[in-house]
Amino acid sequence: MKNTSRLGKMPPWQRYFVLIGMFCCSLTGTAYLLGHEFQIQRTFLGTHAVLAWHGVAAMLASIALGSILPFHLKAGLKSKRKLLSGLSQLGFLITLIITGALLYYGPAELRESVVLTHWLIGLVFFAIFLLHGVYSPKTQP
Repeated sequence: MKNTSRLGKMPPWQRYFVLIGMFCCSLTGTAYLLGHEFQIQRTFLGTHAVLAWHGVAAMLASIALGSILPFHLKAGLKSKRKLLSGLSQLGFLITLIITGALLYYGPAELRESVVLTHWLIGLVFFAIFLLHGVYSPKTQP
C-alpha cells in the first residue's frame, strides 16, 4: 500500500488533471505566441484554431486550479514547502486570467500592452510551474 499521507499531495486523478490542464494551456499558448507574434509557422501555429484551443485549455486549467486551491494551497501554506514557487504561480495565474479576460473583453487601446504582459507572464509561469513540480527543497531536520 502506498503512503499517501504526505501533506498537500494530490490524488493521482487530480495531479494528472492539473498537469494536463496546465501543459495544454501553456503549450497552446506558446504555439500561438510563436505563430502569431514571432511569425514561426504562422499558417499553422498562428491560426484562430490554435487560439481557440488555448482558450479551451485555459478554461480547463482554471478548473484544475480551482480543484487544488482548497486543499493543496492550504497544505502548502502550512508546511511552508515550495512557498515561493507556489504563491508565485498563484499570482501569475491570477494575472493570466485577468489579462486573458482583458484580451477578450478589454478596451482596444490596452490591447498591445496586455498582449505583451500576457505572454511574458505566461512564459514565466510555465517555467515556475515546471520547477514547482520537479524541484524538491531539502527538508529541515
